[in-house]
Amino acid sequence: MSDKKYETVIGLEVHVELSTKTKIFCGCSTEFGGAPNTHTCPVCTGMPGSLPVLNKGVVDRAIAVGLATNCEITRNSKFDRKNYFYPDNPQNYQISQLYFPICRNGKVEIEVNGEKKFVRIHEIHMEEDAGKLVHDPFTDETYVDFNRSGVPLIEIVSEPDMRSSDEVIAYLDKLRETIQYLGASDCKLNEGSMRADVNLSLREVGSDKFGTRTETKNLNSFRAIKRCIENEIGRQMDILNEGGQVVQETRRWDDNKEYSYPMRSKEDAQDYRYFPDPDLVPIVVSDEWIEEIRAKQPEFRPAKKIRYKEEYDLPDYDIDQITAEKKMADIFEEAILLGAEPKKVSNWLMVETMRLMKETQTDADKLSFSAANLAKLIKLLDSKEINGKVAKEVFELVFKEDIDPEVYVKENNLSTKADAGELEEVVEKAIEANPKAVEDIRAGKGKAIGAIVGFVMKEMKGKCDPGEVNKLISSKLGL
Repeated sequence: MSDKKYETVIGLEVHVELSTKTKIFCGCSTEFGGAPNTHTCPVCTGMPGSLPVLNKGVVDRAIAVGLATNCEITRNSKFDRKNYFYPDNPQNYQISQLYFPICRNGKVEIEVNGEKKFVRIHEIHMEEDAGKLVHDPFTDETYVDFNRSGVPLIEIVSEPDMRSSDEVIAYLDKLRETIQYLGASDCKLNEGSMRADVNLSLREVGSDKFGTRTETKNLNSFRAIKRCIENEIGRQMDILNEGGQVVQETRRWDDNKEYSYPMRSKEDAQDYRYFPDPDLVPIVVSDEWIEEIRAKQPEFRPAKKIRYKEEYDLPDYDIDQITAEKKMADIFEEAILLGAEPKKVSNWLMVETMRLMKETQTDADKLSFSAANLAKLIKLLDSKEINGKVAKEVFELVFKEDIDPEVYVKENNLSTKADAGELEEVVEKAIEANPKAVEDIRAGKGKAIGAIVGFVMKEMKGKCDPGEVNKLISSKLGL
C-alpha cells in the first residue's frame, strides 16, 4: 500500500438546453414531452437535401450566458461538423463549434465553507442535441425518438479548477442560478435540460502534473453528481494505493447501484474529422449586438441580495429563500411596488407559497398567480376585512387559479367586518354561556378567555377578527 497523498482535480462539461421555442436549425418545437417523433421535420431528422437555417435566438442566449460568466465574445464565430455514427444521430454528424466557439476565457465565483474562489471557463460553444434512444426491456428492442434532435445546446467547458464534489456542486448551482435569471434555460436536470460530464483525476499533493483522467457522462442530478465524484475518487485512490495505473476511459454512473461502469477506452482520441459546415455562414458579432444583449441583462442574485438587505432590511434567511428563484423575486418586488409591506410579502412567499409548491409539485418558474392578487390579499388582511384563516383559504385559490381575492371575498360573503351591534350581542351571549371561563379570567387565568373567543368565532362562523373579539370581551369584563 502506498502512503502517498493525492489531490483531486475536476473539470466539467455542462450541456444546457436553451429556451428557444424552436430548434437551432429548423422551425420545429422544442417543447418537452411530446409524442415520439412529432416535433420533427426533414432538417432535424437529417433527410438528404435539407438545409439548416440558424436561429438567431440561440446566438442571443449564448452571448448572454457568455457575458454573465465574464467571457470574451468571439467576433467571428462559425459552425463545424463533428462526424460520427450513432443511431440517435440522424445526419451521422453533429453541428457544433470546435475552432471558433462563441465564448472563451470566462470565470464564475463560487463559495464553499466560507471560502471564495474562481472557476475558469475555457469556452462556451453552441451545438445541436441528438435524438433519444428508448430501450424496451420486455421486447429487448430499441426505439429512437428524434423530438430532441436539433434542440439548441450550449456546452460550457470549465478548466480543471475544482478540487472536491462540494466545489463542483457550488459551480453547477452558480451556473444554474445565472442561466435561470437570464431566462436562457430552465436548467431542469430531471428533464435533461442541464446535464454534466465529469472529468476527474488524482495527482500527488504538490505536483503540477495532471494524473490520468476518466470522464463520466450525462449526469443529471446534483445528488448523482456528488455521489459519482466521491465514488470515482475512492476508486482511483484504491488503484493508485495498490500501485496500479488509472485507465483513461469513459464511464457510466448507475445511481441506483452507486457504481460506475467503463463504457469505452479513450487511450487514443477518436478522430471526429471536424470540418467547417458548408451550409452555414460564419457569425459576425458586432459591438452593437453585444451591447444590445448586455443592456437586457437582469439584476443577478448577488446584487439582489445586497439591495434587499439595504432597501427592505429583511433577514438573511428570507433574502436567500426569495432570491433563489427569479420568478419568486419578481413576484416579491412587484407586490411591494403595489404597496404591500416587504416582510409580509416575504412571509407569504416563504410559508404558504412554498407549502403549496411542495404539495402540488410546482416549480417556481411555473407559478401562475400574479403579484397584484397577492398584494390585494395582504391588503384585505391588513385592513381586517378577512382573518388569517380565511386569508389562507383564499390564497389557495389565488395560487391555483389566480382569482381576484377582493371579488372572491365579496361574492362569497367572507368579510370578517361584522356589524358592531351583532358582534356585541354575540360576545354578551358567549360570556353568559361560559361562567366558569369568566370566573377563571377574574382569578387571573388569562388563557381562559380562549373559551369565550372560540364560542364567538363559532357563532360568527369565523367572520370576525379574533383581536377585536378579545378587546370586546376584556371591555365587557372590565379588565
